[in-house]
Formats: sequence, structure tokens, C-alpha cells
Amino acid sequence: MKKIYSCLTCFALTLALTACGDNQQSSDKGKEKAATTVEAPAGQTAVATPEAAPAAADAAAPAVVKGKVAEVMDASGYTYIRLDDGSGTEVWAAAPKTELTIGEEITLQGGSVMENFSSKTLNKTFEKIIFATGVSRGDGQEVAAGGAAESFGDAVKSGGADASGGSVGNIVAFSDLKVEKAAGPDGQSVADLYEKAATLDKKNVAVKGQVVKVSKNIMGKNWIHIQDGTGDPNKNTHDLVVTTMETAEKGDIVTVEGPAAAAKDFGSGYKYDVIIEDAKVTK
Repeated sequence: MKKIYSCLTCFALTLALTACGDNQQSSDKGKEKAATTVEAPAGQTAVATPEAAPAAADAAAPAVVKGKVAEVMDASGYTYIRLDDGSGTEVWAAAPKTELTIGEEITLQGGSVMENFSSKTLNKTFEKIIFATGVSRGDGQEVAAGGAAESFGDAVKSGGADASGGSVGNIVAFSDLKVEKAAGPDGQSVADLYEKAATLDKKNVAVKGQVVKVSKNIMGKNWIHIQDGTGDPNKNTHDLVVTTMETAEKGDIVTVEGPAAAAKDFGSGYKYDVIIEDAKVTK
């Protein structure tokens, strides 16, 4: 079977994933049993629809992924599966809760591939994991089905993680502060970014502000909220979410630089009016 290639962004931020717990089966008897809990990224939107996870880059999984079940972990209504595809490639997948037997042949149906997905509770980072829409046995019988977006969104919530996201109730409260706009031609205030989101979409921008919230190591990235004192709290245009591989702490004054993305929709109702992805952070 060909290796699974990833891109990550659609299934997901609504995330971080679920709490994987008790019932773990494995064909590798020497492997320890573990519980899994995955967190959901912080996000933001100006509309009152649920939203939260990032998956800042996920791609459709190959149409057909087959293999033998080598390990199973059930938790919070979801099943996490390690497959042996016969070529020596380790394939991890998550699907709606499914009764599976070690050694049986299954086929994953559709879904999305996420890269560098980290579980703090399990203390494990999945280099690649497929969030499948369903699972079929070798005889073609479908044993689990459900929309990938729905599965991801529910998993984000079931993980008990910080699922702030863009819903009105999860946006960080307005901070009474004043931070000067970032210097240079790309410099924008938080308010500017919201006002000119459509124009600035996919363009490089620089925003200077104070870090008011940090969610670390969510799907391999850090998610930070920054504010500069501009924007309208009544319209939720005062709080900007940024994803980055770099670090920042609450209270830091930072300049973030990267491509703006307008009307970013990660599925499952996770929407951002504007977000900066893969930003460079300078203190």
C-alpha cells in the first residue's frame, strides 16, 4: 500500500482529539497499555457558531486504506486503530466507536489526514493519523460510519480540552491596553485585520500585540490569542488567533508575521473570520 501523505486542515482544530482510555488491545504483548486524551486548539470567529479546532492543514485521506488491525484503543465514543498494511508502514486511524478484533482485515473509508497530532495524556505524537468517516470489514460489511467533520468536532469536545474557538463564549475578554501597530508595510492592527480580512486574505501581515492566551502543542502547533487594544468587543473583532511553531507566554508583547486567512473553515462549525497561520513570533 502506498504511504499516506498529509496536508492537514479541514477535519479537525475543532483539533484536538479525544480521550483514549481503557480498553486497549494489542498484538504486541510487550507494549504497555495507555489512555489517550487529545486537546483542541483555540480559535476565533465573529459569528455565534461553534468553532475551535485548528487543524491548520489537513488533507483528504486516500479513498481506500486497508490493513490488519494490530492495536485498538477505545474512549469517549471513538476507536483509535493501528493498522498493519503489509508493507511495514504503521498506519494510525480514528473512527466512530467500532467493535474490532486484533488481526481482522478492515478498510478505512475516506476522512482526513492530520500530521504531528500530539496527545499529552498518552504522551504520544502521531506522525500521521487518519480521521476516518467509517470502517468496513474484509467482507465489505460497514461497521462504523459518520462524517469526518462530525467525528472530529465531537472528538474535540469529548477530549475535555481547551476548545475555545471562535464561538462567542470562548473569545478572550477584551483587555484594556494599547500596543502600537507593527512597523513596516505589512503592519496591521487587530482591528485592521478584521476590517480588511477579504483584501488581506493569503497576504503576509504583521501584527503587534499582547499575548492573552496560549494553548500549546495542539496538533503540533501552538495557538495564541493576541490583542492590541483595537477592535470592537461587541463584534468580537478585538481578539486575534495565531498558529505557530514558536513559543510565547501570556503577557508577552510580540509581533507575529505570516499569511492571513479570511473566513477560515475547519469544518464541524469551527470557523474563523480571520486567522494568521504558521506565524513567525518576535518578542
